[in-house]
Amino acid sequence: MAMGKNKLMKKGEGNISAFFMLSPSILMLIIVSIYPFFWLFRYVCYDYNGFTAYFTGTYNIVRMFHDEIFWQSVLHTFEYAFMKLIIVIPVSLIIAVLISNNIPGSKAFQGIFFLPTVISPAIYSLIFTFIFAVFRGPLNTMLMNIHLIDAPIDWLGDPNWVMISIVIVAVWGAIGNYMIYFISGLTGISTEIYESCMIDGANSRQTFFRITLPMLSPILKVVLLLALTGAFKDYETIIVMTNGGPGHRSHVMFSYIYQLIFSSSTTPQIGYATVLSIMAALIIGSVTAIYLRLARKLDDVV
Repeated sequence: MAMGKNKLMKKGEGNISAFFMLSPSILMLIIVSIYPFFWLFRYVCYDYNGFTAYFTGTYNIVRMFHDEIFWQSVLHTFEYAFMKLIIVIPVSLIIAVLISNNIPGSKAFQGIFFLPTVISPAIYSLIFTFIFAVFRGPLNTMLMNIHLIDAPIDWLGDPNWVMISIVIVAVWGAIGNYMIYFISGLTGISTEIYESCMIDGANSRQTFFRITLPMLSPILKVVLLLALTGAFKDYETIIVMTNGGPGHRSHVMFSYIYQLIFSSSTTPQIGYATVLSIMAALIIGSVTAIYLRLARKLDDVV
């Protein structure tokens, strides 16, 4: 009996110690994540500018369904995410494979490609704004010098080019992050497997598609999920480079919501932005759920 009581006392003391060790993290989770989430629902039915709140009933919800700019931004978000994913995932994988093959200077290249990840998006977006400048911009100057274009291109002011320009910057900023994930997955593949393939006469292309890609599938699914959700939540680059222009052509969901709250030219529309934030979260959650379901079905087929 005494031994049983001692065990229970030790177990209770361990639980109390664990609670106190976890309490700072739990408190921060409640303050910075759970409370703000429920705070959003407080102003769904209000016209709130940060100081005063006026009850408007279902006006914000009705306005959302008639807001053409918001629904255009939803389409732009899908366009941006698709363009970014079809570029950044293959490029990150190819760079990771090349670096993993121990090419000369591979460590230096790894650091160079990872560098944009540790730089603030606002900083490198501002740098690219100067690169994409119409007159005397480095990009236009270089293209004109090699006679690829006859006149400067307004990369950030032309509706036909603005989304492509933003995607280029986003890909440049994200390659290093996903490259690290792929490198970690490649290091987990035994070299004996590749040696066996070489003995069997497999070439580099066959080895990549028959061995490397299938064995990277767990990492690839995680990277795709992170890249997908990250692309749908991107907005910093757009705010810095175009602020949603020209003519709302580069607005994505969160850049539009950000503008509603923080724009200096209009009164903050926190109540309406709250409704749009909830809708954006539902859209992202739906896309994520569809992706996870498809990934699970593919696993079952394989």
